[in-house]
Amino acid sequence: MSNPNDPYVERTVVEQPATVRTEYSAAPAARGSGAAGWWIAALVAVVAIVGLVFMFNNNSTSTDLQAATDAGRSQAMMETATAQAQSAAQAASEASANAASSMAASTQAAADSARNAADRTAEAAQDTAAAASDAAQEATDAPQ
Repeated sequence: MSNPNDPYVERTVVEQPATVRTEYSAAPAARGSGAAGWWIAALVAVVAIVGLVFMFNNNSTSTDLQAATDAGRSQAMMETATAQAQSAAQAASEASANAASSMAASTQAAADSARNAADRTAEAAQDTAAAASDAAQEATDAPQ
């Protein structure tokens, strides 16, 4: 018989005239043997164990990932340094070409200036020689 203090027991009291009192007790129908709960608990335990194994094995993967990240970072830094060095070499080459062009232009300008000065000097010398010749001619032509 079931425990009367059990909260899952359903009691039905039927009262008839004062002479007869009948009481019926019925327990709820059984829901099965309860094995489904054990299966669910076992499944949760297996999933938890698989998760723990995955987490502990994933730790070495994060170390490998960190090493790969560091290697990629250093490779990117090397590529950046190489690109900057090439850019600096190109700029130096252009500056050298500009300096050579400027020197050539300056040399040409100096040569032109020297040629013009020489031409003016030659003209002045010719004018002076002509004036001296004229002066000498006038001196010899002048009455004495």
